[in-house]
Amino acid sequence: MEKAKNIIMNKNLVKIILWAAGILAVMAIAVTIYFGFSSKNIGEVISKTDNTVVVDVVAGDTLSKILLDQGLGHNDVNAIASVLKAKADINGLRANRDKIEFVRSNDAENKITKIIVIPSPWRRVDLSSDDTGAWVCNPIDIERDTRMVYRQGEILDGDSFYLAGSRAGIPAGILADVYDLLAFEMDFERDVRAGQKFSVVYEENYSEGKKVDNGAVIVVSFDALRGNVKMYRFKKSDNSIGYYDPNGNGAIKSLKRTPINNAKVTSSFSTRRKHPVLGFTRAHKGVDFRAPTGTPIPAAGAGRVVARGYNRGHGNFIKLRHNGSFETLYAHMSKFAKNVKVGTTVKQGQIIGYSGSTGLSTGPHLHYEIIKDGKHVNPMTVKLPAINNLDAANKAKFLEYKKVLDEAIEGLIKNPSAFVQM
Repeated sequence: MEKAKNIIMNKNLVKIILWAAGILAVMAIAVTIYFGFSSKNIGEVISKTDNTVVVDVVAGDTLSKILLDQGLGHNDVNAIASVLKAKADINGLRANRDKIEFVRSNDAENKITKIIVIPSPWRRVDLSSDDTGAWVCNPIDIERDTRMVYRQGEILDGDSFYLAGSRAGIPAGILADVYDLLAFEMDFERDVRAGQKFSVVYEENYSEGKKVDNGAVIVVSFDALRGNVKMYRFKKSDNSIGYYDPNGNGAIKSLKRTPINNAKVTSSFSTRRKHPVLGFTRAHKGVDFRAPTGTPIPAAGAGRVVARGYNRGHGNFIKLRHNGSFETLYAHMSKFAKNVKVGTTVKQGQIIGYSGSTGLSTGPHLHYEIIKDGKHVNPMTVKLPAINNLDAANKAKFLEYKKVLDEAIEGLIKNPSAFVQM
């Protein structure tokens, strides 16, 4: 009998526990739903104290939404938007980049006394209301602690430049910048071999002892098949910045040999090639780069669109004229970029279309040609003119600067974990 009572009591206890758990689960769901809907997806509070709230701007946010959510009235919202536009050149907020900090008074009123808009790690904008209630804006540039660091690497069997660079500890963004620079001189498909060494000197930016981001590439060196390629970043007397070889000659050429970064060469320039579609031998007047359909195609150099259309061989194509001597042609496009038409002036690197397989093509790729003085030339070997050579006065300053920089680099080579304060 006693045993039966215990069984009954235990069953009742289990029921009570299950009932209580069910109630708690329902309450939890209700709380989640309430706060999920009440937040209205406005901002994301990333830190909060008694009188300070920091909001991270998320997709769909606007300045007015965030300000209203913090309890400000429409008049204040309009005034703040106007002063930010007029005094700080801020017209809107960027999701996943901008932050806003709200500071409130410690009294019972708990009203907002200060707003700090942070549009970048190196800039903040302080807003406060004066005695009349008007909002005053004070943009502040944050001082950078810039350090120059050195990284070196080596190409191993089966490596790409990106893989070797990543292994050397070079950040992805810096590698992309280095690739853009070297693409004026190198064919990354053919010039990269096991045993080649490379080095990069670049900036790291710190604030209050913490690294915030990377800066510019200062020096890049690569032991290519045609010899060492080396470039130095230098600011001229007119404050324009360029890259120059060790002798002070412009390292940035008017055209890129490889318009699409890291694209594999599938067919080279040749005076006699068996056409993959037609089946007979004829000249291949350009270089083919493998590129999935829809890959953006940048202009290899600044120029003007002189032809845009379709023909049986090239499919959708664009032809650019760069100066009196050079033209480039881009073929088999899936589509053209908007607002790029005959007569349009384009900048180097501007997207002019997207790769495809139109015309006589066996698969998606970019066919790229360089025409010099009306004659087709090999994009991988043609000598390309520099676009930013130094005059005598600037060249003398460059050579002095290079000497100091080389001495600093020697110190970094001996102690790779060190840095040079800039």
